[in-house]
Amino acid sequence: MQLLKLGNLGFIALFATAVQAETLFITLEKDNALAVVDPVEGKLLKTVDVGQKPRGIAVSQDGRYLYIAASDENTIKIIDSDSLKEVGRLPSGEDPETFAVSPDGKLMYVSNEDDSQVTVIDIAAKKAVEKIKVGVEPEGITASPDNRWVVSASETTNMLHWIDAKTRQIVENTLVDPRPRAAAFTADSQQLWATSEMAGTVMVLDSTDKQIQHTIKLAAPGVSADLIQAVGVVIDKDRRYAYVALGPANRVAVINAQTYQVEKFLLVGQRVWNLAFSPDQKHLYTTNGVSNDISIIDLTDQKVTKSVAVGRYPWGVAVKP
Repeated sequence: MQLLKLGNLGFIALFATAVQAETLFITLEKDNALAVVDPVEGKLLKTVDVGQKPRGIAVSQDGRYLYIAASDENTIKIIDSDSLKEVGRLPSGEDPETFAVSPDGKLMYVSNEDDSQVTVIDIAAKKAVEKIKVGVEPEGITASPDNRWVVSASETTNMLHWIDAKTRQIVENTLVDPRPRAAAFTADSQQLWATSEMAGTVMVLDSTDKQIQHTIKLAAPGVSADLIQAVGVVIDKDRRYAYVALGPANRVAVINAQTYQVEKFLLVGQRVWNLAFSPDQKHLYTTNGVSNDISIIDLTDQKVTKSVAVGRYPWGVAVKP
């Protein structure tokens, strides 16, 4: 709060709040729809049909398009982010669930869970240019910011597959804790953080030797161990904190990314699944599948400030600045 003195009028209190104009897009798995949310107002703006079983979602680099994995239609839909109309499709292979876009925005790497493969798509050409065999049930997938690595997590094989982004060949397979669900690189590409749904752990790997350097066991007070299921993970750009969604534990773990200590647990909605930062990384948004809402977390205070009902089974979340 700032106090401004205006002559004999005394002091007037001015509250300055920096408002980041942004829009949230949330896939609704059971509604076959896309929810559009204003996070500043904490308000659902609209819901539109987008296809069968939408899950993974991302915004193109220029903000013009949304990419949405329509799992039951075996395609990635391209949606105009303003009109919310479908303007194209990408040949994703069967049952796409998650995908990663290369840092330069040119390629998309899609997990094909039923086929145990990763499909590489040239986005501009709308053409599949490679199919890479990986382990059984690949789901989590990520591309390193330096455009060197693509990592696919196979849930049944319990491995992380390191794919050279240039040669599109697997150069290393790292055995990890059971059912690796998601993975994310740090902004400097030096570390990979991967979650284990069954073990309730987060593993931190060094990108140079591709081996586990730290394993963080998650245990929230008052929550039984079987409910601690580590799924989505994000790390802030300064590598100060990592945030991990804990599924049916209904919590997000806040981990000091320097000491690897869990500092707190934030209570959110039921069966929290995926997370996304606001562009300025002052807020975090979570999709809560069973309570049919999203949570808005103020990262300055590390507190949940709002929940917004969005529709049935929110799964993926993407942010347009």
